[in-house]
Amino acid sequence: MKRIIIIVVLLMVSAGLPSCHSEWENPNRLTAIVDFTIYPNSIREYELNNPGGFKYYSSDPESNSRGILVYRVDMTEFRVWDRLPPNSPNTCCNDEGECSRLVADGLFVLDNCNNITYNILDGTVFEGEGRYRLYPYTYMFDGTALRITSYY
Repeated sequence: MKRIIIIVVLLMVSAGLPSCHSEWENPNRLTAIVDFTIYPNSIREYELNNPGGFKYYSSDPESNSRGILVYRVDMTEFRVWDRLPPNSPNTCCNDEGECSRLVADGLFVLDNCNNITYNILDGTVFEGEGRYRLYPYTYMFDGTALRITSYY
């Protein structure tokens, strides 16, 4: 009986503690609103015709996005990431306000300004001093059309 009381008390105390998730929330939150459709099997999107292919797309100039990276994992699965460096997005900007963008390199996404490498499949930091993962977008693929929308 004492054991049950102790477990119940511990559960009640732990429920009242603040979540550790909030400390991992990225303060550089992306605010881009995205909603567009591409056809990855078409000649126009030839870079995406085969697994391992990727292509960059521009984003709304009014958003804080630096563009979108679409990577084809296999014939039905994709990864869609924003090109905004999630850890220090404004480190490498020039006087005209142009800032660095993430670039794809095989199975990795590179932040050449901050020397951070991300896994292209799950967006996590692979190498370097980075705390936050890549910004994902959601997608729906029906075998022909790939619709990409904001995650938020």
